[in-house]
Amino acid sequence: MFIAKVTGSLVATQKVEAMSGYKLLMVEPYRLDAKSRDSLVTTGRTFVAIDMLGAGEGQFVLITQGSSARMTPETKSLPIDTLVVGIVDTVYVDQMCVFGRDQVKKG
Repeated sequence: MFIAKVTGSLVATQKVEAMSGYKLLMVEPYRLDAKSRDSLVTTGRTFVAIDMLGAGEGQFVLITQGSSARMTPETKSLPIDTLVVGIVDTVYVDQMCVFGRDQVKKG
C-alpha cells in the first residue's frame, strides 16, 4: 500500500463495459521526507485509481496496486491496477504527526 493525494478526477465516456459506473481519480503517491522526516512529499508520479469510498480532491488516501487491487469482491473481475482502499486521517512517524486531515487548509 501507498499513501497518495487525490489531485483530480478522470472521465472516460468510452471504456470496457465492466468499468462502467466506477469513479476514476488521479492520485499522486507521497512518501516521508527523507531528510526532515516531519512531512510527506510527492514522489512526482501520477496514477489513475478506482475509488469506491467517495474520496475527494485534496484528500490523502491509501492505494494498492497490481493484483492486490483486484482482491476485493467488487474488483475481482475488473481490469484495474490501482484501487483506493482507505481515506487517511492521520500519519504518525517516530511518535510525531506528519499528516493530519484536520491540519489541511481548505480553499
